[in-house]
Amino acid sequence: MSYYVRLMRQEDVSQIAVIDRDDFSTILPQTNYQREFKNPLAHYVVACDNEKVINGVEMTWKETGQSAGLISRLIFRNKVAPPSDRQYITGFAGFWIIAGETHIINFAVRRSYRRKGIGELLFISLIDLAKELKSLLITLEVRASNSAARNLYRKYGFNKTGLRRGYYSNDKEDGVIMTVENIESVSFQKHLNYLKQAHSQKWGTAIYHISR
Repeated sequence: MSYYVRLMRQEDVSQIAVIDRDDFSTILPQTNYQREFKNPLAHYVVACDNEKVINGVEMTWKETGQSAGLISRLIFRNKVAPPSDRQYITGFAGFWIIAGETHIINFAVRRSYRRKGIGELLFISLIDLAKELKSLLITLEVRASNSAARNLYRKYGFNKTGLRRGYYSNDKEDGVIMTVENIESVSFQKHLNYLKQAHSQKWGTAIYHISR
């Protein structure tokens, strides 16, 4: 299998809402993605399975005439893709940019698509999108008990910078604040490029970042 990432479109909202309810069913109130789509601070990406589509119609990149690329071509101007109403969304992620700082707020992958590198794929896409939007600092909150996610963020250079006591409304678990301060630094970009290549070699993923 291979997957690609693009910006969220309005027709994606119904699929995103399903994924969100499945992943965050205990967190209230749930996000209104129709409203988020119109929010100028919000930016979302979706990951799609390029071998599976909705409405019972199958289409692959071979049929569209688009060859698979390497993850190292991450910010991508390719315009070839299956019609968006047929694209099967496997996960999504989003952030707000406030006063030039990126705050990652949503991150979810369909249960049947977990442990396939899609979460990391989305995370890389968010970093590159933030850079494209001229934001240097990225921050997020993660559950104190979520060691897998914290390890992923540390792998990409995020450090613990604070703690929000009782941050999660459903169980009052603490949220660990993790931040990277300059994603345009030479050292960060060198490490990021290394991780992109490693991800590509492991998962063979093709990514295409397509404008709305």
